Parts: sequence; C-alpha cells; structure tokens
Amino acid sequence: MSESIKATRATVAIGALTVDAFMLPDGSYRMSLSQAANSVGKEAQGISNFLRSKALKRLLEEAGSTSNFLPESLTSPILDTAYSPDLFIVELSDEGNKGQTRIRGVHLEIVGLYWQWECLQGNKQAFALATALTLESLERRFDNAFGVVRSEQERNDATTARIKSLESDLANLGEGFAIYDDIRRERDFFESLLKQNGLSGAEKSGKG
Repeated sequence: MSESIKATRATVAIGALTVDAFMLPDGSYRMSLSQAANSVGKEAQGISNFLRSKALKRLLEEAGSTSNFLPESLTSPILDTAYSPDLFIVELSDEGNKGQTRIRGVHLEIVGLYWQWECLQGNKQAFALATALTLESLERRFDNAFGVVRSEQERNDATTARIKSLESDLANLGEGFAIYDDIRRERDFFESLLKQNGLSGAEKSGKG
C-alpha cells in the first residue's frame, strides 16, 4: 500500500492499555506494528518475526483465495505468501496543522493471530489479554440476549480487573504454565527418535 494513503486516528482502551486505532479510507482498520507487539510485552521485532514465520506463511498459502477469515487482500492468488505491513500517514494532531507521521500497520486479523501465536509460545501477558478479551466478547453477547446494559467504562474496568487477576494467577503458577509445552517437546523428541530407528506408527502402538 502506498504511503500516500492517509488514515484517521482514534484511541481505543483495552483494559488498562490504550492503543491507537487507524481507519483507512476504505473503512478497514489497522493497529500499528509496534503497539500490536507492545500489548503483549514484545518489541516490534516480535511481530515482525511472526509475519515471516512458517505458521503465517502456511496459513496464507493454504487459504489461497478461499479464506473467509483473512481479508481478501491477504489471500489473493496474485500475491506472494509474504505479509507486509501497510505504510500510511496520519496527522500528528486532530487539528492537522502539526505535520504528519508514517505508520506501519497490520490488519486486526493479523493482530489476533499474532496474539494467539504468542499464547502458544507461553507468553503469559498475551494469554491474559486474549482470555480477557474473549470473556468480554462473550459477556457482550450474553448481555444482549438478556437485555443487560453496561457502559463502555464498566466493560473496560471489568476487562482490566480480569487481566490483572489472570496475570497474578499465572505468576503464581510460575513454570507450571509451560508444562504442556514440555510434554509436547518430549513427545516430538521421542517420535523423532522412533522415526530415525525406522519404527512406524503401528509398531509404536505395539501392532503389526
């Protein structure tokens, strides 16, 4: 995307976090590369690594032009499978008379995938944030079903409290949070040894 594209900036609260939200002329949204990473305790390089990861590349390759989740611009067959952040400009102030700055932004779908990817890497901050946002989304739908009305401030306060509570619980768990990753690594290690010794799946299970 050309950097001549101008975006509109707004402020969004996510629990105790405050992030810049950007809307492009076509109505689509972006979050800056750095804030997407900072939100889960990482530097911009963290999400840059994800954008070059085999996980995202495979998803874009497999999706082709049939994905209903990823934006069409990310799954067009005429594009290669590498995802590049959009470069656009925004005014430095609401008045628009203090100059402009360039922003590297990513689709919200990419932000969501990146945060979940960080969860899988054992990132406790990402886990707390993603879980709290899932609960907020569910609560909104349940409230709607039962006619319960809450202000945005009430919802944000609840999300803040949930994030803090989860972060505290995860800190108390310590390394216990990574137990599943340890089990998976051990499984993969032993499966690799079995394959190196020519053992099939049937032989591993004692059949044949």
